[in-house]
Amino acid sequence: MRRVGVVLALGAGTLITAAWIYARAAADDAYDRLLLGAAFQMSESLSVADGNLRFVLPPSAFEILGLANDDRIFYRVIDPSGATLTGYADLAAEADLSASRAAPIFGDDAYLGAPVRTVTVSHAMSMPEGPGWAYVVVAQTVEARHALASELTARATMLVALMSLFAVAGTALAVRYSLRPVDDLAAALRQRDPQDLTPLTVAVPDELSPFVTSINYFIIRLDERIKLLQRYIADSAHQIRTPLTALSAQVSLIDEQRLAPEDRRHLKRVQSRTIELTGFTNQLLNHAMVIHRFDSVQLVPVSLNDVARMAFRNAVPITVDPDMIVSFEPADEDLMAMGDMLSLREAIVNVIDNALRHGATARLEVRVRQRENFGRIEVIDDGPGIKEADWPNIISRFYSRSPDARGSSGLGFAIASEVATVLRGQLGFRERSENEPFCVYLELPLVRGQP
Repeated sequence: MRRVGVVLALGAGTLITAAWIYARAAADDAYDRLLLGAAFQMSESLSVADGNLRFVLPPSAFEILGLANDDRIFYRVIDPSGATLTGYADLAAEADLSASRAAPIFGDDAYLGAPVRTVTVSHAMSMPEGPGWAYVVVAQTVEARHALASELTARATMLVALMSLFAVAGTALAVRYSLRPVDDLAAALRQRDPQDLTPLTVAVPDELSPFVTSINYFIIRLDERIKLLQRYIADSAHQIRTPLTALSAQVSLIDEQRLAPEDRRHLKRVQSRTIELTGFTNQLLNHAMVIHRFDSVQLVPVSLNDVARMAFRNAVPITVDPDMIVSFEPADEDLMAMGDMLSLREAIVNVIDNALRHGATARLEVRVRQRENFGRIEVIDDGPGIKEADWPNIISRFYSRSPDARGSSGLGFAIASEVATVLRGQLGFRERSENEPFCVYLELPLVRGQP
């Protein structure tokens, strides 16, 4: 539309300029005819009597020119000897009068400080001393013709403006109607389920067919790549977890009593590294699972009490230190939030596991609370906590608070943060103080209709 507007503006400017030139020419032509008619009438009033040239000013000549009320009229009558018979003697003083013998001559001049339009006509006279030529010069100021040209230009400008407005409106309707299939195509893509990778079947004009064909070709390729990736992840999960499980079992069967002290230390390191590798692999696969589920599973209302209880049971091992106080406290009311039970449980498990590994020394609490229109799942421990300066970094993948942090993959908080973000919530932290221990919480918006 901007380009159409520029083209129409250029066209309108060209038409208005042409209209102004035409109006000037039409006004000059009309007033030149009046000026010439008056000059001819005056020349016809020349006569010879008693051997002298006489001139009687015809009233009709000035009546014609008097139609232009704002203009002034000047004239000059010149006898064959070149002397001014009557009129303004200095009018067209330097003009070549003899050139008018072939045809009347029009010209532009300035007289008494005003621009004028002049016409010179000649009249053959029979004088006693022989034949000669008399001349009549008539001049008129140009206000009336300029006013007529301006009026004609203004009318043409108004007409061109109206035509341009109609053209813009018509173009807008035509463009909107012509591009409506593009909106339909965009709506079809926007409303598609993320897992629907079948070709598009939207009816479009022939001009858009190559575009739809390209989209369908891309969808087919994308579907193939996603299926290949899913097979790779599934195969990798099976192929990696099986040897790790076997390795852990084989290491646990080694009899430490038959090993030398140095070999026992090496065995402990192998066992520790095996546990770390198993945990890291499980978190990587769980991370991939969470991302895949959010792309394929529809969100439903989930009970925060239920999902937090399930995560608490899965995350807290049976072999937890018996001296550690571990507790779960649900909310008084059943708080519901939109989510995916498996992904949300995995996020909470990662937060609890992080607290058990790096925070809690004698106390671990998992609580469900309501904060206005949000539900919170809080994981509280009596550990040193995380400094506020590290909060923005701790949710990044593969970030560890210390270079020698063992058993930490740096994925726990990243998984929990991604799950909270997708569910329009957040993973937050509460700094440790004298009155309150350190707390990590998942905050999610409650389903509408919750108290």
